[in-house]
Amino acid sequence: GRAMSDTPSRVACTDEAAELIRRLVGMHGPVMFHQSGGCCDGSSPMCYPDGEFLTGDADILLGELAIEGIDPVPFWMSKAQYQYWKHTHLTVDVVSGRGAGFSLEAPEGVRFLIRSRLLTDEEAAAFGVA
Repeated sequence: GRAMSDTPSRVACTDEAAELIRRLVGMHGPVMFHQSGGCCDGSSPMCYPDGEFLTGDADILLGELAIEGIDPVPFWMSKAQYQYWKHTHLTVDVVSGRGAGFSLEAPEGVRFLIRSRLLTDEEAAAFGVA
């Protein structure tokens, strides 16, 4: 895999989420995330087999989750949402409870969850959203 660079990222994941993502990749092959609704903390991104959700002009690639042992996992967002989130850093976490039925983790009895914080000044400058 590629080495982790020091460039700031807009998306990260907790160790628990990384563990679950690795397990899902083991079962389904490469995966992707798409955040379509909800512009607040606690919303759930959808996890799909990579390429199953067709992204288009209405979507933006927010970043990739760098997880040891698997390929970078793309995190997409609808452009409409991006307007709300562009000053925000997102962390993908995992909580117990059923998520959306179509998301890959649903049968596992857990769901992915977004935790957000505002970008630091350095990050905002790096992303050109200062």
